[in-house]
Amino acid sequence: MSEPTIVFVHGAFAESSSWSGVLNELRPAGHRTVAAANPLRSLSSDAASVSSLLGSIPGPVVLVGHSYGGAVISNAARGHDNVRALVFVAAFAPLEGESIFELSGRLPGSTLGDTLDAVPLDDGTADLFIRQELFPGQFAADVPAADAAVLAATQRPLRDTALREGSGPPAWPSLPSWFVFGDADRNIPVAVHRLMAERAGAKATVELAGASHALTVSRPGEVAEVITSAVTAAG
Repeated sequence: MSEPTIVFVHGAFAESSSWSGVLNELRPAGHRTVAAANPLRSLSSDAASVSSLLGSIPGPVVLVGHSYGGAVISNAARGHDNVRALVFVAAFAPLEGESIFELSGRLPGSTLGDTLDAVPLDDGTADLFIRQELFPGQFAADVPAADAAVLAATQRPLRDTALREGSGPPAWPSLPSWFVFGDADRNIPVAVHRLMAERAGAKATVELAGASHALTVSRPGEVAEVITSAVTAAG
């Protein structure tokens, strides 16, 4: 069997370059990597976009999602026999019918709602942003201030439709999964992370002390170690 290609899917209020630190950690080992551009428009259409990308990749795949990207990979992997493992990095792993809005509010701990601004769109929906002055504390509290300011300025919005759309049947019940998250995540409560990892029967659950929601930026080495474990098991 050939070595898996690692496909990365970013989440809301981020972009594909948010994986740069993790990619740099993986590069010396020669892993094949692709960082997808997640449209952040709706869960079903975003999953379809990533699914199309998966269909173009020969050989096995390890699919990695951050934040909302976890919901996307849960749906995108359906029907792709080449997907061997899922890695959830501070990410949502919804059941069928669950939305990320519902999951993030199921247990106390998320302060995201109070930081959001909405930009109305012509179709009656809205783009959601984290207010720049609140972004460092909300999303990236363990990232150096100058870097967090850049993340705030370059964040990509999540359409509100994606926030509330229920998941289709997820792939994670039939695929091995790995979870890594921080205990200082202010977007997704740590108790929700633990709940999702437990019900997924995760092969490994790694909880990083003091890590924020932006652990792909602040703790890339530890995130890369979890991904490497999944790649080793899959390949």
